[in-house]
Amino acid sequence: MCGPAQCHNPIHCIVPPHMLRVMALRGDASVQQMARALLHQNEEVRDERAERMTGGLVPEDGRSGLFVSSALARSVPDRHVCDRRIHDGEGKAALPGRLVRGEGDAPTGDPEVDRAYDGAGTVFELYSEAFGRNSLDGAGVPLTATVHHRRNYNNAFWNGTQMAYGDGDQKIFRTFTELSVIGHEMSHGVVQYSGGLLYQGQSGALNESVADVFGTMTVQRKLDQDVYAADWLVGAGILGPDINGRALRSMKAPGTAYHDALLGQDPQPYHMDLYVDTTDDNGGVHINSGIPNHAFYLYCMYLGGNAWERPGQVWYRALQQINNPMATFHDWAAETMDAAIALFGAGSCEQVMLRRAWRLVGIAC
Repeated sequence: MCGPAQCHNPIHCIVPPHMLRVMALRGDASVQQMARALLHQNEEVRDERAERMTGGLVPEDGRSGLFVSSALARSVPDRHVCDRRIHDGEGKAALPGRLVRGEGDAPTGDPEVDRAYDGAGTVFELYSEAFGRNSLDGAGVPLTATVHHRRNYNNAFWNGTQMAYGDGDQKIFRTFTELSVIGHEMSHGVVQYSGGLLYQGQSGALNESVADVFGTMTVQRKLDQDVYAADWLVGAGILGPDINGRALRSMKAPGTAYHDALLGQDPQPYHMDLYVDTTDDNGGVHINSGIPNHAFYLYCMYLGGNAWERPGQVWYRALQQINNPMATFHDWAAETMDAAIALFGAGSCEQVMLRRAWRLVGIAC
């Protein structure tokens, strides 16, 4: 169970604690040491973020969980300009590290640097062109990222101000600069600057789910895939060569992303009847996110077309309007219903199919 500051200001890691704890139990001595070290590092970064965000950043409009600098709050430029700043961590823990590629710079030849740069641009374009949002905060904040974070680091995270990507150990994980991971982590910044969702229980699972939704949307828009062509995987291709799995999570079929001797069975439920009550992982935020994830997938299947169009617009509007950092799944479902009505009208196909999608995962709205 996290403390209050940790729940409001957590480090958002793509590899969830429940997976690390399984590795700490099932792995050999070196894997156990790695997993325990990652769990400890996560706590350290979480504490650093809590200190940083309570010293110098202020709530805007009294909305708990939404923090912007006073300078950004004063000035929101009309023109959306991407400002990417990719750093090389050189295997060290300190952030951000050495700046190696700024906006407009030529490719470096380092695959991790260049994937982080290109991925950040793709996420920026999604939010700017599809949702009219100027960067993560809506006010043009620079997109700062660090690659080669620590040595053989098996994770990626958003720490409240920037992204950081490990290289993986090439055994359990190959890389973390995969586009759905980049989109997921950066979208935690969007959630943070859009009112926030308390990182505990159902609101925390919604926080994770929204990041998954926009992470998969980032991939689909980049590949120009409609909802039927997409694989609906988060972290596709990041698992190592000896791991039996396709990804970290599947929105199409929660609970099927991996089934491995070391990592165990993907624990995500797809329906409220299978909701997991646990004190681990801030109340199962990476586990129970499978339920709203699957609702979004079903909604997209009903509507067809592109995820970032009608269904994405509903989800984005709901995120801007909900103003409830402790929202439950039912609260979120109701907010999406209001968004569908506002955008497409009462009784519209978009509203009717949304209600059906929520009911299929056990949530009446």
